[in-house]
Amino acid sequence: MAISDFLLAAAVFVLATVALGLVRILRGPEEADRMMATQLFGTGGIAALLLLGVATEANAVLDVALTLALLAAFASVAFVQSASRSDGDDPKETNRQ
Repeated sequence: MAISDFLLAAAVFVLATVALGLVRILRGPEEADRMMATQLFGTGGIAALLLLGVATEANAVLDVALTLALLAAFASVAFVQSASRSDGDDPKETNRQ
């Protein structure tokens, strides 16, 4: 068994776990649960892309995976900011009387 076959099998396993995370996205009772499952979905997708990129020696796939990782980080920051505003914890309003 070549190393590329092992990497492809690992990519399939990661995609199977991502499919289980998709069930959690659909059933999540709260927004935070759904966001965490979405982060799992993104991380698993990035991992699968990285494994496929190394197995096939395609550098473009690695670049796409790293770009998606950056977008996932921005998405989590945006979620935290929107969640803190909906709770009434706006730091700009704490100094006002």
